[in-house]
Amino acid sequence: MAASNLLSQPPALPHTKPLHRLKLSSNPFATALISPFKCKPLPAALRARPPRAILSTPEPQTQKLEHCFSKSGDGFLYCEGVKVEQVMEVAEKRPFYLYSKPQIKRNVEAYKEALEGLNSIIGYAIKANNNLKILELLQSLGCGAVLVSGNELRLALQAGFDPTRCVFNGNGKILEDLVLAAQAGVFVNIDSEFDLENIVSAARISGKKVNVLLRINPDVDPQVHPYVATGNKNSKFGIRNEKLQWFLDAVKAHPKELKLVGAHCHLGSTITKVDIFRDAAVLMVNYIDEIRSQGFEIDYLNIGGGLGIDYYHTGAVLPTPRDLIDTVRELVLSRKLNLIIEPGRSLIANTCCFVNRVTGVKTNGTKNFVVIDGSMAELIRPSLYGAYQHIELVSPSPPNAEVSTFDIVGPVCESADFLGKDRELPTPTKGSGLVVHDAGAYCMSMASTYNLKMRPPEYWVEEDGSVSKIRHGETFEDHLRLFEGL
Repeated sequence: MAASNLLSQPPALPHTKPLHRLKLSSNPFATALISPFKCKPLPAALRARPPRAILSTPEPQTQKLEHCFSKSGDGFLYCEGVKVEQVMEVAEKRPFYLYSKPQIKRNVEAYKEALEGLNSIIGYAIKANNNLKILELLQSLGCGAVLVSGNELRLALQAGFDPTRCVFNGNGKILEDLVLAAQAGVFVNIDSEFDLENIVSAARISGKKVNVLLRINPDVDPQVHPYVATGNKNSKFGIRNEKLQWFLDAVKAHPKELKLVGAHCHLGSTITKVDIFRDAAVLMVNYIDEIRSQGFEIDYLNIGGGLGIDYYHTGAVLPTPRDLIDTVRELVLSRKLNLIIEPGRSLIANTCCFVNRVTGVKTNGTKNFVVIDGSMAELIRPSLYGAYQHIELVSPSPPNAEVSTFDIVGPVCESADFLGKDRELPTPTKGSGLVVHDAGAYCMSMASTYNLKMRPPEYWVEEDGSVSKIRHGETFEDHLRLFEGL
């Protein structure tokens, strides 16, 4: 679709850039059973459960990263100098996601700079956002990939990721996917006894030795929403630290199938206290010392991801990638380890807005509502977690617009269908634009077709100010095609 409109710049910026043309582009594996393992007891020094992490030092105060979405003095919202309102004029007339390509690059560069002096892999967590164009960009910037399904592995390979810089996680990896991982040569995390059995079976089927890491549950409280806490003793993820010796003996029993190359932990998501990462790393390097003492050549420490962002837009100074890496740098260097980090949210969340149009405003007498065309089907975090994401209008309101407190809701037939509650906004007019900020992570990747609201298109603003479509919106015809020939 050729666009003749101009996307204007805010007054303080140089001359207007034109909007460029929008770019439109049963398995027969048998499980091999493993004989029961004979295990030595865990050494006394490691047998007791380590204490839960205690925060000990104040958080570093650092400058915030440059951000791509901003309100100018004219009251309009801009993305990299491009008016969001004018993107709405040329995009499909439906809810859509709008990204900043330069912001993605800036976020990756922040991690690269933080990791200077370390042998490392930035393993982008594909579950956060699986847009192929974004993956191709991240791969071109030198990232590896973190995978939690066979399809994510297939997509990573399609995007050109080096499989030797990819990690396959998960507490329920199936044999078919593990065979694909073994054939590709990615790192695989061992998460349980049955997971180890399946990995051994996959190695035998593929004829490849698998490089594995032990995912140890360090029992560290990340102090986040329980749904996104993954490193405490009640989590479904990882092996119990007191069973470490059992797993070491199991790996030793299969030298043709497994090569233990590292240890892994993942604490959770939306973490805003970097001391938590250091507390976990201290425990992990002690485990690595014990593993090495038994003859294993351990080269990798994977500390997972989970760094949080400023969803509230209050100006809070949150830890940066450098703050995170600096808390573990000396530990990694002291053991001559390669560091794997698994950022998802902190690489992609703040690069995107979910753009909607106001359908209307209503009140039930005690509650005011702004009804928009977007919904929990396209963005479920608020409904699922009670998560907060900043919401604002994309253009200035009329001078006489009354400021009120609203719930921002969609058209889906659920009371859970809200994007934000108790938000103070000028009363918007019908058809005006409204955005949900920080929508790059765990938003589009969790979208559904509930109520047959088809998944939306995605666009990004490029370095030169042009706008390109990076994913087609799904259509009703796409839905019907799933039933053809049945």
